[in-house]
Amino acid sequence: MRGQDTQVGFNEVNWSYLAKVWPYFLEFRLRILLALLCLVGAKVASVGLPFILKYIVDQLDGANLADQATMAMVTLPLGLLAAYGLVRFSNVLFGELRDTLFGRVTERAMRRIGLEVFRHLHSLDLDFHLNRRTGGLSRDIERGTNGIGFLMRFMVFNIVPTFLEIGLVIGLLWWNYSGWFALIVLFAVLIYVGFSVLATEWRTKYVREVNTAESKSSTRSIDSLMNYETVKYFTNENFEAEHYDRELATWEGARRKNRLTLFALNGGQSLIISLAMTAAMILAASNVVTQAMTLGDFVLINAFMMQIFMPLNFLGFVYREMKGSMANIENMFQLLDQKPAVTDSPNAQTLRVTAGAIRFESVGFHYSPDRAILKNVSFEVPARHKVAIVGSSGAGKSTLLKLLFRFYDVTAGRITIDGQDISQVTQHSLRAAIGVVPQDTVLFNMSIFDNIRYGRVDASDEEVYDAIRLSHLDGFISQLPEGADTLVGERGLKLSGGEKQRVAIARTILKRPPILVFDEATSSLDSKSEQSILQAIKEVSSRHTSLVIAHRLSTIVDADTIIVLEQGAVVEQGAHSELLALGGKYAHMWEIQQRRTSSSDMPESPVIPRAAS
Repeated sequence: MRGQDTQVGFNEVNWSYLAKVWPYFLEFRLRILLALLCLVGAKVASVGLPFILKYIVDQLDGANLADQATMAMVTLPLGLLAAYGLVRFSNVLFGELRDTLFGRVTERAMRRIGLEVFRHLHSLDLDFHLNRRTGGLSRDIERGTNGIGFLMRFMVFNIVPTFLEIGLVIGLLWWNYSGWFALIVLFAVLIYVGFSVLATEWRTKYVREVNTAESKSSTRSIDSLMNYETVKYFTNENFEAEHYDRELATWEGARRKNRLTLFALNGGQSLIISLAMTAAMILAASNVVTQAMTLGDFVLINAFMMQIFMPLNFLGFVYREMKGSMANIENMFQLLDQKPAVTDSPNAQTLRVTAGAIRFESVGFHYSPDRAILKNVSFEVPARHKVAIVGSSGAGKSTLLKLLFRFYDVTAGRITIDGQDISQVTQHSLRAAIGVVPQDTVLFNMSIFDNIRYGRVDASDEEVYDAIRLSHLDGFISQLPEGADTLVGERGLKLSGGEKQRVAIARTILKRPPILVFDEATSSLDSKSEQSILQAIKEVSSRHTSLVIAHRLSTIVDADTIIVLEQGAVVEQGAHSELLALGGKYAHMWEIQQRRTSSSDMPESPVIPRAAS
């Protein structure tokens, strides 16, 4: 088989990552041992075939072909022919057994590593996922896991056996025939390997260009399709198509250069092999003419040369693929080496929620030191109380929730729940105690019922339907032909914003955590739906500690305490009536919203046409 192109990435490969792969294979030591024994058996059969073929040809050549036709079957070397068929079948059988035995090993290793990478990605902090490119990341994982299977399969069963077979053949040729045959094979192998390595290194930049272009085009297409609605809003289908076509044009050009360099590589490899085989055949033919060798020896030399150079020709492809696989494995293990910014402390304890009281104590936070987001924020959310946080956009409201959920760690001060510093408890126990209804609800592409059950995957069907009733989703679901089994589409695009928020509320209700967080939970609802949802939230949160981020102040007038944030600092706090009496920032915000509400309720003024001048 001739050299083939490869679509994997080439880099300066760090082969030390190979050591990280071996532990995943050690679970099946016996299988690996049996596979290696089958490998040895296949190679012994492979080397034995040319000798059997030689003896068959010699016997046929030495037979008296002038005998009567009835004697022809008697003179056939039936035993050798049967042995030839048996050895050839054994070669194939041992190879199939080897692949079957080792296949289980590679598949399990790929599964284990793929799962580990998946778990690790979920353990990384929010900042990593905000900066990731989903298309490129998925390609790295796919290529890395496939690269492991390819690397182990071809390293164990192609490269090592090929050089083992070459060594055996060189030794047999040297022992049984002229040393010139062995030298021809040896020099051809050395020149072939040297040329393949140098040519492959030369081609590296072109293969890298192909893969870079492929990753960019893949990322672009996925990004565009994931933002399908935005594309439609601005009628930018042609813009997206042109942008994607530019990426594909770059890919096409890189593929063309890569294909031409592949032609040069394949041509050089074929020339080396052809010259070596021709030289060996000329030498063998001259020996047959001088009767230093038999016709069977000529056939044996030809069979050995083909047997060596066919896998050697394949070796150029294997080398490129192995190097590319190592680069992909390195990319994948670099993901595993990525350390999350938020980690559990060595002595982290499980959070014990007895009442659910939350305290922010002189909390400060910044993404970069030159821009503070929160400055010396202090307030308390007493157990089973409802506290609302309001303020203008960019005041730091949502950041407070991210810090409470430990998507980020505070840069100053601390946050406690029932007196326990949340930085000293496990993230899992902290997040299990908090239920969040986000402003932007993203759903999985499965049924409404399954999306709600995601809040507690072991919940019974009755508990899920209870959550549906409490979130006032039952009326909407009853109108759907498939009811709760209706698929919501990619990221929930088949549902309206208000319907998605109701699903999010139902999901949080099903979780039933001691602490509830609502981040603009009614922002996508009309006035009628908002009131029913607010009533549901009030019923659910009456027995829980609740923290509410609100834009519409009318939704939080019943809060026990309202915290007013301005430029990352607390400027006011108190009950609704107290803050109105202060006449400060909150009162000003309230007045503006009331004015807007009043004007929106007024009938539109008729449009009076201007008089013609």
